[in-house]
Formats: sequence, structure tokens, C-alpha cells
Amino acid sequence: MNEFRMAPKNENKSFPKAEKFQLAEKVEYAEGSVVSKIIIRNDKGNITLFAFDKGEFLSEHTAPFDAIVQVLDGIGEVVIDGKPFAMNTGDSIIMPANVPHAVNATEKFKMLLTMIK
Repeated sequence: MNEFRMAPKNENKSFPKAEKFQLAEKVEYAEGSVVSKIIIRNDKGNITLFAFDKGEFLSEHTAPFDAIVQVLDGIGEVVIDGKPFAMNTGDSIIMPANVPHAVNATEKFKMLLTMIK
């Protein structure tokens, strides 16, 4: 199905300021879907949580800025310029600006995406 749900721009009600929380607990898996929750989005960049059901993906695309992926739970794959990288809980990778990349869920997994302009 590869349904992708994204919170409306600037919506981050689940992320109150000056309160402690666990990132992986702030986004839930949904069957047959990629779920995202924006933590922060402004003119300087954005920080977004993702939860991928097994087999779901973000198709190849480019972004005008470097971005870092941090895997919070599970197992996935990041493909950068055609080269696949197996990603496990605790792994991070920087996706360079203007280079094609994609994300595949080989198992269920959650990630934090940080892009600073």
C-alpha cells in the first residue's frame, strides 16, 4: 500500500518544549504505512520522526541540503547514489545534498531525519 502520512506544517503538539521524552515512543508503526511526525520545522530546517512498516519505503529522490538519518529501532536500508547501506538500531548516516537517495524497510524500523538548511 505504501501510504505516507505527514503531519501538517509546523504541527508538533506531541513534542512539548522543556519536557523529557523518548523519540522512538513518539511515533507508532501502522500496518502497510510510513508514518511521520514533525518535531521541528522552520526556515532553518526540520527534524522528523518516521516509522516504517516492513516492506514500506520512500522512493528515490534528492534534497537540496545534507540530511542525517539516525535509526532508533529496527532494521532498514538507506540507498545513496545507488549504494545500499544496511542500517540497524543505533546506526547513523549522512545523505549528501543533491545526491539521489531512498529508504527501504527491510524490517519494521523507526528513524529520525534531521535536515538543516
